[in-house]
Amino acid sequence: MKNKSGGPFQVFTPYWRHCLALPVEAPGKLRAGLLPAPARWPKSADLSELGLLPEIKWDAGLAQAWQPGEAGAQARLKRFVAAIPGYADARDQPAAGATSGLSPHLHFGEISPRQIWAAVAAQGKDSGVFPPSRGAQVYLKEVGWREFAHHLLYHFPATPAQPLRAEFAAFPWRKDARQLRAWQRGLTGYPIVDAGMRQLWATGWMHNRVRMIVASFLVKHLRLSWQEGAAWFWDTLVDADLANNTLGWQWSAGCGADAAPYFRIFNPILQGLKFDPAGDYVRRWVPELAKLPDKFIHEPWEAPMDVLVTAEITLGRTYPQPIVEHAEARAAALAAFQGMRSKAR
Repeated sequence: MKNKSGGPFQVFTPYWRHCLALPVEAPGKLRAGLLPAPARWPKSADLSELGLLPEIKWDAGLAQAWQPGEAGAQARLKRFVAAIPGYADARDQPAAGATSGLSPHLHFGEISPRQIWAAVAAQGKDSGVFPPSRGAQVYLKEVGWREFAHHLLYHFPATPAQPLRAEFAAFPWRKDARQLRAWQRGLTGYPIVDAGMRQLWATGWMHNRVRMIVASFLVKHLRLSWQEGAAWFWDTLVDADLANNTLGWQWSAGCGADAAPYFRIFNPILQGLKFDPAGDYVRRWVPELAKLPDKFIHEPWEAPMDVLVTAEITLGRTYPQPIVEHAEARAAALAAFQGMRSKAR
């Protein structure tokens, strides 16, 4: 696909508009007998003999969260399609469980974008609402973002390691192993960030809204490089797709196609209040804060001492103090971005 100038698209909206003007082929079907089994199977080791599973059962959460294979993909798609009318309103609430969870299955080829498209379109027809509901339209646009990511990776194959916008190669990223480790372990002192990072470690997956929050925190509050974040996601995500991972991190850092502007710095407190107002998501993944009232769940350092005592929290011991102060980190990030832009002129 090419834009009007004959080059690759680098902005999603015109790319998606172009996509919607094209026909979508129906998913292919295998005919019975197309892949016949051999008359005699060769001798082979049993899968269990290969010793692929870790001896320390750190993968238990992954096993509980996912059913790998086509059957698991189809079951998840069926559940999601039944609930898709409410997707648009609930998709940004990490505690709601409103997203499809199909990204690992897409990554491993256990389901295809065409199969998803056909199922969602059929949902609209079967319900008598066509084009499909607003929830379906919003979700298909998310599938479009995945296609856009692969479009970009195809045309700009160096982007997993290098920023698409060349001026960002000179950005003064910091090096701080202690802060990077705190972010990886979910010990930043910002509950919504820590909840996301712990969900990632436990299940190999993280809600998309929270991915944006934790990525913004790494590159803008800590000013640690997006490549560090992309590497950690690559190691820990069960849906670690190279194209999606690259697009997401370059978007957060402001150095990619259709990227977030450098001055957009998510406030993790306000993000938590907006998308997890009752603190259900935080309480699930940061259980040491579970007894805090809603008022303080996203900023426990503001809780009076008697509230902390009742909630059995000792800041700095049972839960960390914030590793950076939001206003100071925001100001430092803006200054760094402005300095880079000045040099680029």
